[in-house]
Amino acid sequence: MAFRNSFAGLAARVLGAAALTATCLAATAADPFPAREIHFIVPWNAGGSNDISARALAQLAAEDGVKVIVENVPGATGAIGLTKVANAEPDGYTIGMGTSSTLSLIAQGLTPLRNEQFAPIARVTTDPLILLVPAKSEFNTLESFLAHVKANPGKVSIGIPGTNNLNHIFAVMTGRAAGVETLPVPYTGGSKVIADLAGRQIEAGVLKPSESKAQIDGGLVKPIAVFGNERIKSLPDVPTFKEKGYNVFPYGPLVQMAYIVAPAATPPAIREKLTAIFNKGIQSAKFKATSEAGGAVVDNLTGAALGNEINNVQKSLNEVAKKVFVAEKK
Repeated sequence: MAFRNSFAGLAARVLGAAALTATCLAATAADPFPAREIHFIVPWNAGGSNDISARALAQLAAEDGVKVIVENVPGATGAIGLTKVANAEPDGYTIGMGTSSTLSLIAQGLTPLRNEQFAPIARVTTDPLILLVPAKSEFNTLESFLAHVKANPGKVSIGIPGTNNLNHIFAVMTGRAAGVETLPVPYTGGSKVIADLAGRQIEAGVLKPSESKAQIDGGLVKPIAVFGNERIKSLPDVPTFKEKGYNVFPYGPLVQMAYIVAPAATPPAIREKLTAIFNKGIQSAKFKATSEAGGAVVDNLTGAALGNEINNVQKSLNEVAKKVFVAEKK
């Protein structure tokens, strides 16, 4: 009898625990996403364009009651931070900022990361790149700067955020426009390039307008050319390499873009909610105005369509990497 009573008590406790667990699971399942803060990993230093965009989107999300914590994890041209995203729990609470720079690393086999490790959420911006010199530089035109490069083969330092990326490609192409090599100098972020450029520690830099516009307006640096086929609306007096007769896209078009990704196994329903949260901010008049004033372009590309664009950019970079980086190493 005692045994039966003991067994019955144990069974009752087990059933009670199971019921409690089921209730908790049901409550958890019913909790609307997001039920807590979202960690947004920016794989670059604070102060750069990607960091600025992420913090602007976090602020806009906060207006809708969604808490987003921006975490800077710089290093290896974005690969360290994005590896953290790829390995995160696919529950929607860890996302990251992907860029064309990391796609360039993938093209060269310099990282084990693959695009298949990520679920594309929304494109944030596309950014033309510009060639800048210190404000007190004696060079005020692209032609005079290229003449200087040609007279000093392999010696003219050009600062770039990261390495083996689009900025690096255009630093190399600047030298090729002059018929010689340049000396690309990698930094861990655009803000560090700007600091040394303004201090005349380097002779030039390849940056986005969004991470240099404040210093341009402040008279610390000056842009002398755009790596693109069209001038930038917010910098209408700065000519393109193309209009000056220099082709910096000899192996096909290149697009510098930033986009939000989640771990690949993130459930479709959570992806949709992330897209809704962040694309609302991206499409807001406030974000668009700020981004476009800084020289960036904002469009409406999400989900599978964004995935196709990432794959297309990857294919172009796979080809360009062979022509630029392999040749540079020889």
